[in-house]
Amino acid sequence: IGYFVMRAWRTEGIRPGVVAASHHLGRWRLDENKGNERWSSALVGIERGDDGWLLRQKTGIEPFESDDPDSSRIWWRDAGVNQNLAFPVHPDPVSGMHAWHQRVRLTAASPGDRYGDIFVDTDRAHEIYKEWIGLTRPGPGPGNLRRPRWLGRPLTPAPDAYNA
Repeated sequence: IGYFVMRAWRTEGIRPGVVAASHHLGRWRLDENKGNERWSSALVGIERGDDGWLLRQKTGIEPFESDDPDSSRIWWRDAGVNQNLAFPVHPDPVSGMHAWHQRVRLTAASPGDRYGDIFVDTDRAHEIYKEWIGLTRPGPGPGNLRRPRWLGRPLTPAPDAYNA
C-alpha cells in the first residue's frame, strides 16, 4: 500500500532472504514545537497526491535551546524512518492484535525520492483492513473474553483485563 525510503545494511544476523526494519525507529512531528519531542524526531510535512499521501522530512534532528543545556549539544541528525504508515492493518484472526510481519519488495529509490520519504495509499489500506477484519472472530470470544488467556504476552495483564 506504500513505500518508505531508508538505508539498508546487510548483516549476518538475519537469515538470507529476510529483511528487518524496527518500527521503533523513525520519530516525526508536524510542528516545530508541538507533537513528538525534538531530541529524536524529524520535522515533516504531509502532502496529498492523486493516489495517496506523502510524508517527507523537512529537517532532521537539530540542536535547540531549552532548560536542558544538553539540547544545544545535540550532534546526531538522523531520526530514522518510521514505516508503520506504509503497512496496512492486519488484525490477527485469533487475538485481534495487529500482525507486524509483512511481505516486502526491496528496490532502489526512484528519482525524486528522498531519505525518510513515506508514501501510503490510504484507500488501499482501508480495503486490506476490511478484508482482514472479515477473517477475525466477532467479540467477545469464548468465556466472554476479549482475547485468549493462553496467548503469550511479554507483560500479562491482570486476569479481569481479558473480560469483555
